Amino acid sequence: MNMDIRPLKTEADYDWALAEIEPYFEAPPPLGSPEAARFDVLAVLIEDYESHHWPIDPPDAVDAIRTRMELSGYTQTDLAALLGSRSRASEILARRRGLTMAQAYRLHREWLIPADVLIRPMHSPG
Repeated sequence: MNMDIRPLKTEADYDWALAEIEPYFEAPPPLGSPEAARFDVLAVLIEDYESHHWPIDPPDAVDAIRTRMELSGYTQTDLAALLGSRSRASEILARRRGLTMAQAYRLHREWLIPADVLIRPMHSPG
């Protein structure tokens, strides 16, 4: 088995790591084996390279609220009930008004939206 592991500094290194890890998806190595350890190291190297070269910004509060609504089957009426007002829910979803800390806390507690996402500044309507 090839235990060649190296830092990923270039696109060529990254392509090499992808080619090296691909067979493990076809035939997963046994847990605790040297192959499994190699898979884990390659996965960390690839993830680190991707996060540094192609970072993904987390969603803003409205995007997170909309995603939670879609995934959980919540409606704008459900959001209005949580926030205390239909007009407030509408204004927030239209990005005309930001969340208060109390609203962010309720969304975090009741809908399990990460608090750090809820307190990020909202994107302007585009």
